[in-house]
Amino acid sequence: MAGFFDRNRKSLEERGIDPARLPPGQYFTERFPVLHAGSVPVYEDLADWDFKVFGLVERERTLSWDELRALPAAEATVDIHCVTKWSKFDTVWRGVAFDAMLDLVSVDPSATHVMWHSEYGFTANVPLDDVRGVDEQGQPRCLLAYEFDGRPLEPEHGYPLRAFVPRLYFWKSAKWLRGVEFMAADAPGFWERNGYHMYGDPFLEQRYWGD
Repeated sequence: MAGFFDRNRKSLEERGIDPARLPPGQYFTERFPVLHAGSVPVYEDLADWDFKVFGLVERERTLSWDELRALPAAEATVDIHCVTKWSKFDTVWRGVAFDAMLDLVSVDPSATHVMWHSEYGFTANVPLDDVRGVDEQGQPRCLLAYEFDGRPLEPEHGYPLRAFVPRLYFWKSAKWLRGVEFMAADAPGFWERNGYHMYGDPFLEQRYWGD
């Protein structure tokens, strides 16, 4: 008898969807499950909210919400994959392309990685090459995302801002984002210090240490 994952993959074929879009060990869902550590931040308003860009940059910047929203907007329609084994296809996101933010600060050539900094001290590390430039479809590799599916982010999905790095497992797309640090070497973030893979490629099943 076929197991759940086999039946799920077969259902994609029956709907005319290429099952190769689904990484190993994942199942397709139309839901948007919620997973995070700690509680959901509550913002009465965004007047005091800011976003810090620091580390190996020529000009460190602190952007207000209005300044960030004034940067050029971009959209991406991509599949997302969570380390907890669900995948969701053709999700639509809008925000600031990471490259547009790079233009404000002039990154030092020695920078190789970034660290996302979020509320409650949450962090996540990502190689710089995975967040700048565009993908094979010409879409930004990374957004500082403030909308999902045409609406502002739901609080449990990262309102008002989350990193969006769809080529990696979704824990790398840190919620409730408050800053980005440019670094000359890799370093573990919150989940990486607690057993998760330093990189997190879904198609290589890089979920945990040793994968």
